[in-house]
Formats: sequence, structure tokens, C-alpha cells
Amino acid sequence: VQLQASGGGLVQAGGCLRLSCAASGRRFSSYAMGWFRQAPGKGREFVSAINWNGGNPTYAESVKGRFTISRTRSANTVYLQMDNLKPEDTAVYYCASGRGSIASTQIASYNYWGQGTQVTVSS
Repeated sequence: VQLQASGGGLVQAGGCLRLSCAASGRRFSSYAMGWFRQAPGKGREFVSAINWNGGNPTYAESVKGRFTISRTRSANTVYLQMDNLKPEDTAVYYCASGRGSIASTQIASYNYWGQGTQVTVSS
């Protein structure tokens, strides 16, 4: 079972990035997928999640209206389009596969995690 996150980088405030998470080794199309992030010195926090069928996209208040989650079920890939980035979005971003099929904001609801990809937003 493997989740491979990519697409991070350095961008100026107001810019955009698109993160991808490719899943293999499990029938990920049956499970919810989520994105979390961890800034230096802080705990891991929820960013966004999506149901097994691409429904119920859920967002943290801090990213609502700027980030968009989507998934390609056939390719076992989930994306996070991040627009109008802010310096406070700087963090390592992790994708995760859920224990169930419904999107959740809780870390404990996810049992497989990717290695993380760094996003740095300069002011």
C-alpha cells in the first residue's frame, strides 16, 4: 500500500499549486481520501477530504473558497488545487486514505498516509 504525494514547491503569495496523490496497492476507489498539513512547530491539521465517489468535498474554513479537491477514481488519484495561496498555507501537505468511504476531518479516520510534499508560500 503506497500513497505518493507530489506537486509541492515554492510560490509567491497569490499564486497557485496543484498537489497530486497517486495511490497503489489497495482498492482506493472504495475509500474516502483526504489532505492534511503540518506547519513547523504545529500539529497536523485537516485541509480537505472527499468521498469514495467524488462527492461531499469538505474543507477547512481557512482554505474554503481557495482550495478544490477532486479525484479520479479509475486512476486512484486525488488532487488538491490550491489557488490564492497565502504565507500561512506554508506546510508539509500529506494525503491520506480513509478507513471508510465517507469524507472525514479527523486524523484517526485515515489509516494510510503519504510521505508529504512541501509547500512554501513567500510574502
